Amino acid sequence: MSGRLFIQTLRWQRVRLIAVVLAGIGWGMLIPVFYGAFSGVMRDLANSGAIPRELMSFGSGSLFTLPGAITLGLQHPLAIAMLGVFAVGSSATAIAGERARGTLEVLLARPISRVTLYVSVLAAVLLAVLIVLAAILGGMMGGSALQGLTDELDLGQVPLVVLNGFGLWAAFTTFGLAMSVSFDRPGPAIGLSLAWLLIHYFLEILGSLWADAAWTQAYSLFHHFNPGEILTGGLDPLDLVIVCAAATVPLIYALLVFPKRDLAAPA
Repeated sequence: MSGRLFIQTLRWQRVRLIAVVLAGIGWGMLIPVFYGAFSGVMRDLANSGAIPRELMSFGSGSLFTLPGAITLGLQHPLAIAMLGVFAVGSSATAIAGERARGTLEVLLARPISRVTLYVSVLAAVLLAVLIVLAAILGGMMGGSALQGLTDELDLGQVPLVVLNGFGLWAAFTTFGLAMSVSFDRPGPAIGLSLAWLLIHYFLEILGSLWADAAWTQAYSLFHHFNPGEILTGGLDPLDLVIVCAAATVPLIYALLVFPKRDLAAPA
């Protein structure tokens, strides 16, 4: 890995990273507030039968418990968008964007191999993803403490939440970077990376809202990251295996394809 390229990649992301981290902390702190304000109402509605319980959940999360609310907060479109800025946006444009601007050849003319380039960029983007994920979770833990709700969480399981969540978003990051090394323009790379994320998100939400389609959740990577279960001591080791495998396959693909790929003239 090239330390200089790693640092430079982070510098290019620093403004958006700071903005997203601040937004992530704020969003995370709101989740315990929402839980404290609406959990009782949600339970009353569910017990009354006025609204089906399935329609009162979102993905694998809900406002019935604080761990469920944390899951809901991390599967909410706002959290997905904040993490997707780097896992999809930055990864998909990293190599293809350089190629489209005609600067990739200049970069590769330096004493740096394609593998080193790929690994350096991947490490920088993954670090950005980890920082954003930690910011959101940190906001949630801080908000829970301010609301006096930490007794509802097993805080010793938080590192496992970070590990499982990082594995999930690493899967989308390596896929985005695999698409980036496969195309000479950022458009197709972004489109396919975003489509991959949305397919998994659709399967998770569809299965949670429609009982007859609950089987679709098993095919969604989002279903294999349930912080609510982890924070109550219910981590399934298979979930870690699945997200890590999903992150490893695109990584291997990129390491095999990028070094051998002919680079066409910039469009």
